[in-house]
Amino acid sequence: MSTPIVELDPRVVQAWVTGRMIFIELTDGRQIGFPAARFRLLASASDTDLAKVEVCLNGAALRWEALDEDITVRGIVEGRFQLPLAMAA
Repeated sequence: MSTPIVELDPRVVQAWVTGRMIFIELTDGRQIGFPAARFRLLASASDTDLAKVEVCLNGAALRWEALDEDITVRGIVEGRFQLPLAMAA
């Protein structure tokens, strides 16, 4: 007996920024948030540039044009971030 492997292809319906947190809503209704500090370019971005997130590639990626930064939705869902989570002092 074999178990079928299900390929996930998560897609974003909308993305927004609150403070220094980026949030996405997926087509299945889940909402995921992560700190900008988990990605090098986002960590150093101004609040104004960070807020200019766009959904692109038919919901498969996030784009910050002014920062020349692209992040895949699949990577976010799988927890693949560039930087570790900062520890509270």
